[in-house]
Amino acid sequence: MQLSLTEENYLKAIFFISGTESNLVNTNAVAERLDTKAATVTDMLRKLKSKDLIHYEPYKGSRLTLTGKQQAVGILRKHRLWETFLVEKLGFGWEEVHDIAEQLEHVRSRKLTERLAQYLGNPQFDPHGDPIPDAEGVFPQRANLTLDKAELGERLYVKGVKDSSPDFLNYVAKLGIQLGDSLKVLQVEPFDSSILIKHDEREFRLSAQAACNIYVSQT
Repeated sequence: MQLSLTEENYLKAIFFISGTESNLVNTNAVAERLDTKAATVTDMLRKLKSKDLIHYEPYKGSRLTLTGKQQAVGILRKHRLWETFLVEKLGFGWEEVHDIAEQLEHVRSRKLTERLAQYLGNPQFDPHGDPIPDAEGVFPQRANLTLDKAELGERLYVKGVKDSSPDFLNYVAKLGIQLGDSLKVLQVEPFDSSILIKHDEREFRLSAQAACNIYVSQT
């Protein structure tokens, strides 16, 4: 099915907002995510419904059909594969790649997507630690432990970030923290729950807000 760039962006937005339970998505939530007017969203939702890509109930919301979900997951797969390529093969920082991948995700060649996946070794996670669905649309399981929940003295490894906004990614990049890095929690401050961590040979303090946005695991 040939979709416009705008249609693909709407499907991806509904997928992100609805979550794994495929809940009904409020029209205003879509408008806010795509930075557009609710009336514009309503027009597009009617169009997507006519293509059997969403179930849409006026004044209630919308959810993806099976076809719509397959399309959204395919776009997401391309986006995360391109982010991985840009970081691993072209040397971009993980804070730089989102906007570029937003453009590349609309390349329609399935053959290119699968060649790209093979070239990268069929990665399961992108540079931010977000799961990459396979060619069948199945997502790998991601670690859900965040740094603020770690035990004192425990050695952990960075598996991703919960907040992938440019501001947070730039902040983490300035600290020199990257995917796969080893961290150890040395101290938790009772007053504000900030933590003292050891990263390589350096020690520095992270706010509780920053720590709760970094996914870690023991391996």
